[in-house]
Amino acid sequence: MDDWLCDGPDAAAHTVVLAHGAGAQMDSPFMERMALGLSGRGLRVVRFEFPYMQRRRESGMRKPPDTAPKLVNAWREVIDRLGGGSRLHIGGKSMGGRIASMIADEVGARGLVCLGYPFHPPGRPDRLRVAHLKDLQTSTLIVQGERDALGSREEIDGYELTSSIRIAYLGDGDHSFKPRKSSGRTYDQNMDQAIAAVAEFVVG
Repeated sequence: MDDWLCDGPDAAAHTVVLAHGAGAQMDSPFMERMALGLSGRGLRVVRFEFPYMQRRRESGMRKPPDTAPKLVNAWREVIDRLGGGSRLHIGGKSMGGRIASMIADEVGARGLVCLGYPFHPPGRPDRLRVAHLKDLQTSTLIVQGERDALGSREEIDGYELTSSIRIAYLGDGDHSFKPRKSSGRTYDQNMDQAIAAVAEFVVG
């Protein structure tokens, strides 16, 4: 586990495993703030990087993410190394959470946390990524900015999602949870709300 980042007490009752989004590493400001915020609430937080991001870190070359099967296998390996899904809440930012959602039922995860779920590619609301979310059995929390360009509140209201999914909306937040100044909300408020929502969900 030398290639992972771990925060919070080793003996914590709850462990949350977070994967990064498509373009940012596991120690990005967003991931760092989320991990420290959750660990500050007594949770153990484990962060890891997909193989393509590890290669980018080593070479400095920005290449696109691995194929979905490779990303799924990376998640399986991490879960196995941590003792199995029944002990873990899994998820992550954008793509990291989406890939986790694809195997959450398979690995028997205690719960799933998606931080800005990419319901569709940017500018392509016709290419939905919700088919597997109609039958997902794992208890799930999706934290979503109200005006996320990859799935806004207005769009999500029209999707058919399983009852195991709960969505916590962040006021005027974009895909990174940042609101516009004109909204009266601040980024700090949205991040604090997101951290609180995840912690409450995990602890139950």
